[in-house]
Amino acid sequence: MPQVTFEQLLDAGVHFGHLKRKWNPNMAPYIFMERNGIHVIDLYKTKAKLDEAADALKQISKSGKKVLFVATKKQAQEIVQEKVKKTGMPYVTHRWPGGMLTNFATIRKAVKKMSNLDKLMNDPNKYGNMSKRERLQIERERTKLETQFGSIADLNRHPAAIFVVDIIKEHIAIKEAKKLAIPTFAMVDTNSDPNEVDFPIPSNDDASKSISLIVDVMTKAVEEGMMERKAEKEEKAKQEKEAKQKEKEAQKQKEQEAKEQKEQEAQQQQEESASTDEGAETSAKKKQKRTRLQDATKTAEASSEPAEDKSGSADEENEKGDASGEGEDDKKTVSKKK
Repeated sequence: MPQVTFEQLLDAGVHFGHLKRKWNPNMAPYIFMERNGIHVIDLYKTKAKLDEAADALKQISKSGKKVLFVATKKQAQEIVQEKVKKTGMPYVTHRWPGGMLTNFATIRKAVKKMSNLDKLMNDPNKYGNMSKRERLQIERERTKLETQFGSIADLNRHPAAIFVVDIIKEHIAIKEAKKLAIPTFAMVDTNSDPNEVDFPIPSNDDASKSISLIVDVMTKAVEEGMMERKAEKEEKAKQEKEAKQKEKEAQKQKEQEAKEQKEQEAQQQQEESASTDEGAETSAKKKQKRTRLQDATKTAEASSEPAEDKSGSADEENEKGDASGEGEDDKKTVSKKK
């Protein structure tokens, strides 16, 4: 943020106030002393209030909002116009159009009319066919609109803040801003009421050097806020780009891992199918073995059955022979006894 030294304020004559008889009692906290019937402003308090106002304006411009500069005093018109043009902020250096803030829609219509006149003047068919008197009327109207609203052509909505050089001369602008709850910044001399604005800067609002110094600090604060906003946007864009790049890399890596996983699964399925085929072959072989064994046992059993029958009949014959022999023996013993 731009810093102003005590010596710079002193050299610019910021400390000179109005005559004692023209003072406003509410400015008493900012008056250092009286000298030769003129009040002297306390420059330490001026510096503190100036830094506070510059910091607030910097934050407003950093958020991307507009600040309206108002200075219709002759000694401030060229200074404000020259310094504020560099920042691209809107400004009013001619007569304040009544209702510019409270009746903003009507002001926008006037600005739109000015753009329509520009289109008409750039059209050779329509503008060339007009009479000389009509062309002069259009040019005069265009010049008048440019003088009043040319500097606020880019102001599409209410400004976020308003900076005023002299609150007594620009009392209508201050009232409109207060009605719409727009923050007000102003150079306040000893004949003004500092309570009417949100950020008063006690200073000499008549000397061109004093006005130039204060306005220069304000515009530099606005420029600094805009530069910080631009840097933040670039940093954010860079971070988003890096995040997208990382996301792409992560997605690519994820796809690669998924591909590898699919290949592994396919390979595993092939191995499993091969093992199942081998198992099926072995089970078929085992089944064949079992069937062969069963067939062999069946044939063996079939061949062993007639041998068993023969042995059984021989046994029966032997048993019969034994029985007949026993009967003959019994008969012999009976005959002997007789």
